[in-house]
Amino acid sequence: MTANTQTEKTGPLPTGTRTTRTQTAGENPAKAAIRPAKVLVRAPDPLTHSAISGQLATAPGIEVVAVGSTGPADVAVFVTERLTVDVTSTLRRLKSSLRIPVVLIPSQIDRADLFTAVECNVVAVLPRVAATSERIRETVLTAASGGGVLPTKLLGELLRQFEWMQREVLSPHGLHTSGLTPREIDVLRLMSEGLDTAEIAVRMCLSERAVKRVVFGVTQRLNLRNRPHAVAYALRSGVI
Repeated sequence: MTANTQTEKTGPLPTGTRTTRTQTAGENPAKAAIRPAKVLVRAPDPLTHSAISGQLATAPGIEVVAVGSTGPADVAVFVTERLTVDVTSTLRRLKSSLRIPVVLIPSQIDRADLFTAVECNVVAVLPRVAATSERIRETVLTAASGGGVLPTKLLGELLRQFEWMQREVLSPHGLHTSGLTPREIDVLRLMSEGLDTAEIAVRMCLSERAVKRVVFGVTQRLNLRNRPHAVAYALRSGVI
């Protein structure tokens, strides 16, 4: 008896294509198909929606989620003229219901809109004049893999706004963009160096009770489990 064999040929993956695999019951894991990034498209009119969806539908590594579909999506592409109050409200609802990264394609965006966009889970901004099929695909795949994309000018403006917020709003109140005060940062830095409560108290000229109070305040306010978790949070925030 001759065994039936089947050879599967696969070509190289496009740059940025997600490598998440799906597997059906009884399927050999080695032959599980690579799952494309599923994209939900929102646009201000049917013509624009059809154009963007059509561009994405033919892009390698991307699957457009049908309008009205209740299935999961990995990224939302949101096309708009500008970030109006109504658009912002829609983005907030999208963030609350789906919790997926958003690629914003605006005709124009003001410096004042940047913080609002970030609050609405926008991880990439692609000006409409630059939204070619390839640029949209690259931006969507970057967002799907956890990255972000901003034009250089907008990135510089966002960094200036963060610097202004730190200098004018947070610092005068003893706060940092991480949500930690300077004293809390100092305590966590010493903890990361291996000092215990007594040693930290001596180094900072505090009582041990005061040190414990600082640590307790951090863990409670930021919903952290314990001291190592607090130190890890400070490390990820880049403050120590």
